[in-house]
Amino acid sequence: MKPNNGRGIRKRLTQEEANLVDEYRTLRKECEDSGTKIEDVKHGWLKTETASLFFKNPLYKDETSKEFEALRSELLHQFKEFAPTYPQVKRKKSKDDHLLVISPADVHIGKLCTAFETGEEYNQQIAVKRVLEGVQGILDKTSGYNFDKILLIIGNDILHTDTPRRTTTSGTPQDTDGMWYENFLTAVRLYVDVINILTQVADVQVQYNPSNHDYANGFFLAQLLEAHFNNSKNVSFDVSISHRKYFVYGLNLIGSTHGDGAKIQDLPLLMAHEAKQWSITKHRYIYTHHVHHKTSKDIMSVCVEALRSPSGTDSWHHRNGYQFAPKAIEGFIHHKDFGQISRITHIF
Repeated sequence: MKPNNGRGIRKRLTQEEANLVDEYRTLRKECEDSGTKIEDVKHGWLKTETASLFFKNPLYKDETSKEFEALRSELLHQFKEFAPTYPQVKRKKSKDDHLLVISPADVHIGKLCTAFETGEEYNQQIAVKRVLEGVQGILDKTSGYNFDKILLIIGNDILHTDTPRRTTTSGTPQDTDGMWYENFLTAVRLYVDVINILTQVADVQVQYNPSNHDYANGFFLAQLLEAHFNNSKNVSFDVSISHRKYFVYGLNLIGSTHGDGAKIQDLPLLMAHEAKQWSITKHRYIYTHHVHHKTSKDIMSVCVEALRSPSGTDSWHHRNGYQFAPKAIEGFIHHKDFGQISRITHIF
C-alpha cells in the first residue's frame, strides 16, 4: 500500500493475484485471436518456458446450460408480453403501519390422504380451499391493524411431486391426487388469487423458498408468477433459487427458508453472514417450514420459528405416527420499531 499523489491509496497486487490477472488476459487474447467465445472454453493449459498450468474457466457455460437459460429468458419474455395489466392501488399513509407476514406452509397440492386409512381426507380441492380460507381468516383476524406491506412467503412444498412419475425431486414415490400438470396449474391459479386478495389490503412482497418435494417445478412456478404480475406496481418479487432469503422492515430483519437444508442452530450465524442489513436491525426472525408442526426458539438474538401446515396426514405419515399436529395457516404482525408483536393462527 502506498500513497498515490493525494488521489487515494493504491493497493499493490500480490504475486498470486498478478498471476491470475495474467492468466485471464492470456486466455482472453488466445480466444480473440482464434475467434472463440471465452464462455465456450471449459478448460485448458497455460504453458510458459518454466511451467505448464491446467485451468478451469469459471466463465464457461455448457450447451445445456446455455439452452436452458435461453429458453427460460424467452419464455419469461413472452409471459411478460402477455401479462395482464393491474391498475395501481394508491394508498393513504398511516402513522401506525405494520407488516403482515403470511406463509401458507407445506400445502402439498396433489397429496392424497384417505379417511379409510389415515382418518382424514386431503386432496387438491381441499388444499385450495384451506389456503383461501386460511388467508382470508388471517386478514379477518387482523382487520384492526393498518398494514403498509405484506410479506407473502411462497414455495415450501406448494406441490407434492416434481416429476410425471409421481415422485419428489429426489425420486421418492408419493400418493397423489390429479396429474402433475393439473396440480401445477392449480397452484398457479391459487397463488394469483391469493396475491390479488392481499393487494386489496397492502402492497405485497412475494418471497420464494425452494423445497425438497418440488425443487424444479416450484422454481418454475415462482418465475411464472413474477411474469404474470409484471405490470403490477403493487407486487414485488424475490424469487431466485437461493435457499435463504431476507427482508427488512424498519428494525426487523426477517429471514425465511424451507428447513430441509441448513441445521436450525446454524441459521442465525448464516443470517449474520448473508444479510447485509444485520448491523442496522434489532429484531431478527427466521421462519422455517418442512416439519409441519410448531417450534419456536430464541437462538441468541434470532427467533427461529417453524410453521404449521394445512395439509392432511397421508399413508407414510400415518404409518410412522407423524400426525395430530394442528392443521393451520399462520400469520405474524411486525411493528417497525418493536418487532413481532402478534401471531395469528387459522386452524382447520
